[in-house]
Amino acid sequence: MTTNAPKPAPRTATLDDIPALTTLWQETGLYRPYNPPEWDVRFALESKEATLFVWEDNSDNIIGSVMAGHDGHRGWVYYMAVTPSLQKSGLGRRLMEVGENWLRDQGVWRMQLMVRADNHAMQDFYRHLGYRACDVTVMQKDINTPPADR
Repeated sequence: MTTNAPKPAPRTATLDDIPALTTLWQETGLYRPYNPPEWDVRFALESKEATLFVWEDNSDNIIGSVMAGHDGHRGWVYYMAVTPSLQKSGLGRRLMEVGENWLRDQGVWRMQLMVRADNHAMQDFYRHLGYRACDVTVMQKDINTPPADR
């Protein structure tokens, strides 16, 4: 549990942040064993179309994250997480603004995100920020080997 105040602004993540991000994403229910965080962190940091921001407290502990990326048409927000002790503090809203602003600066005009169907609290959070549910079905297929195995 963190008791230190958040720093004034986030920073871009580095590969050295992977262990702390993994812990944060486990604590907040974002972690899935079939999707190792190091793959997504590395991919975002090596891409021109994506980035990952982390927010730290005054003791340099990572207390929040947001990943943003785009395909040239739509922007996506991923891995928005706030350490449990700081949820409902406004940090999540600030992280979303950071992600949205980065996408806006890239020329993206529509932003999307995915929330697991059973995560009603996060659905309510995003609705409060102006997001709406769309009548689409997201489908997925793994088409290549994981980045670490390439």
